[in-house]
Amino acid sequence: MTTTWHRLFSLHEDKTLAQRLGESLGLEEGRLDMRHFPDGESYLRILDDVKHRNVVVLADLYQPDRRILPLLLLAETLRDLGAREILLVAPYLPYMRQDKRFHSGEGVTSRYFAKLLSHYFSALVTVDPHLHRYHDLSEIYDIPARVGHAAPLIAEWIAANIDKPVLIGPDSESEQWVSAVARQAGAPFTVLSKTRRGDRDVEVSVPQIERWRNHTPVLVDDIISSGHTMLETLAHLKHLGLPDAVCLAVHGVFAEGADEKLTAVARRVVTSNAIPHSTNAIDIGDLLADSIRELG
Repeated sequence: MTTTWHRLFSLHEDKTLAQRLGESLGLEEGRLDMRHFPDGESYLRILDDVKHRNVVVLADLYQPDRRILPLLLLAETLRDLGAREILLVAPYLPYMRQDKRFHSGEGVTSRYFAKLLSHYFSALVTVDPHLHRYHDLSEIYDIPARVGHAAPLIAEWIAANIDKPVLIGPDSESEQWVSAVARQAGAPFTVLSKTRRGDRDVEVSVPQIERWRNHTPVLVDDIISSGHTMLETLAHLKHLGLPDAVCLAVHGVFAEGADEKLTAVARRVVTSNAIPHSTNAIDIGDLLADSIRELG
């Protein structure tokens, strides 16, 4: 698709990210009045003329169940007021976990969610979605989608901030991604050997650990959710006498107080501003802008 975008409406809590994206693309800031009635229902008013305009909606979809309805109401209002094309920029794309029917009666919610967004939006931009059994978003999304890859930004941060790093991936499935970051950072890498007995019962080991005793371990993953694997790895590395590790991820979900648990034992925890958090140190504004340009 070849499209000129005119306005940016933001539902993202990181106002700096919205400003950076708008300035990079030369977009006018869209003005919204969004609040709640006393009974909890959403009130929405768009304060700019959007008729025949192509608009960008930047949305923070962390904890999606409470954020999706306002997003869809905004999209429907924009369409009702005459907006032509509506691009959703969702740096963190939720509902990618349930990509098959693991047990009888389960819903394959990744497909349903993709169908929902595909109905309301003209195109989608995101960053490093958690693809597992899907190889590409086009398998479930019916709209053009562009995926920005944060590996170069992560590698740049590691090279600038960590002396003698060794990158450590969480499992064999992460090897391709971690190896790419390591290559761009000019650093060695290894991948955990992991045995999972349950959601919260994971045993990990680090192959050839003796080689890395004079390096700073950098645990790299696309998402930190419960943080159990990283916590287990941090304890293992400490027991083996390695220096304090840095934990790094694109998306900091930090369920169950994982951020506090990790910061208590790690040298540092670093994430991108895909999901707003105090650990944000990697800015993805230019990455998002480049992905939007690729659409047209």
